[in-house]
Amino acid sequence: MKNYIELALKTELKDYKTVSERYTPSMARLTHAASGLCTESGEFLDMLKKHLNYGKEFDKANAIEELGDLMWYVAIACDELGVSIDDIMRINIDKLKKRYGDKYSNDRAINRDLDGEREILNGYDK
Repeated sequence: MKNYIELALKTELKDYKTVSERYTPSMARLTHAASGLCTESGEFLDMLKKHLNYGKEFDKANAIEELGDLMWYVAIACDELGVSIDDIMRINIDKLKKRYGDKYSNDRAINRDLDGEREILNGYDK
């Protein structure tokens, strides 16, 4: 499709001024954390892909390294948001309890109480 770029650019944000006003040091830090999380999770997945699809020996030390790198970026995001990793884990467990009760079920995964889950999440947004 020869004119793809031209067509795609029609949907591009044109007012970068509004973006730059929102791109505060805090947002820059969270963006750094988010991009790092994506990169490191991709490296974790790539390691598993090579094991499962290409027969490369599973490298547990590398898996642990990638999880550590993920946690490093989580720590940056937590610090910027003013929340501890312990708080994040507790919030996640409370949300999962609301979603599944004591045991996973496909039905509860599909028919989630999103308002109830959001209420739990909002309770920690202090």
